[in-house]
Amino acid sequence: MKKQFLSVTAAALLFPLFSAYANTEHDVFLDAEKKVKYANYQEFKEVVAQLDHPLKPYIEKTYWQRHPDIEHQSEIERYLTIYQSTPLEWPVRKAWLQNLQKQNRKAAFINNYRETTNSELTCTYLQYQLDLGAPEQAIMSQVTNLWTVGKSQPEECDSLFNVWRKKGYMSQEQIWQRITLSAQGGSQSLLPYLKTLLPKNEQYLADFYRKVRSDPSAVAGMYRYKHKTVKESEIAHYGIKRLIWRDKTLALKAWEKLDKMFNYSDEQKADVYYSFALSLASSGHPEARFWLSKVPKDRQDRKLMQWQLGNMLKTQDWPGIVAFFTGKENLSLGQQYWLAYSLEQRGDTQRAKAIWQTVAKERDYYGFLAAARLGLPIELNSQPLLVSDKLMHEVANAPGFKRAKAMYELERFTSARREWNYLTSTSSDEEKLAASKLAAELDWYDSTIYTLAQIKAWDYVELRFPFAFQDLFERYSKRNHIDVTWSIAISRRESSFAPDARSHANARGLMQLLPSTAKYVNKNTVSGNRLNQPRTNIRLGTKYLEYLKKKNHGNEILATASYNAGYHRIKKWLPDEAIPAELWIELIPYRETREYVKNVFAYRQVYHTRLGREGNILAPILDMKMGG
Repeated sequence: MKKQFLSVTAAALLFPLFSAYANTEHDVFLDAEKKVKYANYQEFKEVVAQLDHPLKPYIEKTYWQRHPDIEHQSEIERYLTIYQSTPLEWPVRKAWLQNLQKQNRKAAFINNYRETTNSELTCTYLQYQLDLGAPEQAIMSQVTNLWTVGKSQPEECDSLFNVWRKKGYMSQEQIWQRITLSAQGGSQSLLPYLKTLLPKNEQYLADFYRKVRSDPSAVAGMYRYKHKTVKESEIAHYGIKRLIWRDKTLALKAWEKLDKMFNYSDEQKADVYYSFALSLASSGHPEARFWLSKVPKDRQDRKLMQWQLGNMLKTQDWPGIVAFFTGKENLSLGQQYWLAYSLEQRGDTQRAKAIWQTVAKERDYYGFLAAARLGLPIELNSQPLLVSDKLMHEVANAPGFKRAKAMYELERFTSARREWNYLTSTSSDEEKLAASKLAAELDWYDSTIYTLAQIKAWDYVELRFPFAFQDLFERYSKRNHIDVTWSIAISRRESSFAPDARSHANARGLMQLLPSTAKYVNKNTVSGNRLNQPRTNIRLGTKYLEYLKKKNHGNEILATASYNAGYHRIKKWLPDEAIPAELWIELIPYRETREYVKNVFAYRQVYHTRLGREGNILAPILDMKMGG
């Protein structure tokens, strides 16, 4: 019997938890929020006294942020104590500390300060402690940590740094440490200043570091190593690991000389070997295997072995794969799968099947592929999430949960997630499970998915792969002639069903559409707000999938890769000679796209099976060819 999608309220088709009831329930909060924004103290107290709502602390936060007046010190400090470590605390504490700083209330500032990444407030805190007679040495050790960073610090720290320097706490070791931090990924604009703090005979080192940062090939200029010092060796060590990614031939030649020139430790050499092996293997360089053999066993991680596997798959070096991976411990499922594949290519079918049988037990892309090879049924290994009613009640009534719920209902998703993250970060694993179940019942899809992943609770499949926004996915997938499991798997991979999801590239909504893509598909501009609406996003996302499927002549593997990396890029990745589709997927040059395709097809299989459909959706891949 065909399983039906889980029920979703009509309101949830617009946004999770948003309903007419919730809106009415929160009118009193919204009204109070408006009133308090410009209220005086007496009006503020009257509003708060009349309010009975989970978000009442946010009304207080709004007022105290705007009016951190010293005359209300006891009330403000009480608020900070009650909501310490919650998302409510820091906005008020910051405003309060800034006001105390402005009024030069040193003792009160020290009492109210809490550890923070805000360097301005930290410097003020340390300066006030010195002013009030704190032990100099204890304070100066903290100043050392503040100064020894790879970026500029705010001018509020200058006077403190001047005292620190005059007292003799600055050492050449600290100067070199800060130069290293600034050159190796920090702010290299600091280097001209730091150069002046070095002895004159070492100032060339700062220039050399800056040169290597912008142009790693400078490390190959042996004439630059004037004195063969330890510091020169550190610059060379940093630079050669960058150069191998820019110019492999030059890096290999330069390392031969640098290895002889400097007395590097075994650990430093292992760092170089690892960088060389990774860079060479990821590009299919013929010397990759030699450098991999030089990497100590304790440094041969899965990432390195995966690139080595890819390097050998490119040449279809089946004997090499068997020789390299046989006997290795803790192989990933992918490495096990391709070891079995290589064994079969060499005629060792019995060993290949034994490995595939193990892999096929896993709910994973490779597990589903292995099951298809052996003709085994799909096993999702799903289990129900069982939590006691008592614990569910406790979590549901936790103030943090109530605040998160109310924020979701108000569509204030950023604030809701902050409250949710605080709640789960202070919860036991059992409480996280209860919170996940509550979130699932209320259709907070992304919160459920992320929280279960946080505690590696992988087997609660129904919660991790919900049938979110069912009517919309079914309606628009059917309209655009694509399988609903494909569109919903794309959304699960792209956004975990968060309607307001937004990427660094400005992709929006459930199916993560760029505004330019949406405009092309819609033949008109689509606003960001509209792209956050599930109906609009799914309508355009499924239409775009249909377009990509047609562009790729019905090939859904290529269409899926195109959805992630772009159609024109994918066309360049197709080989001149046809190769098996599963091999092509494994050799996709971009790691993100490679993993994306695998995840989407694995998710499709999960949804396919959950719908009660028979068969292995990955099986056709085994008979498919790419390129040629």
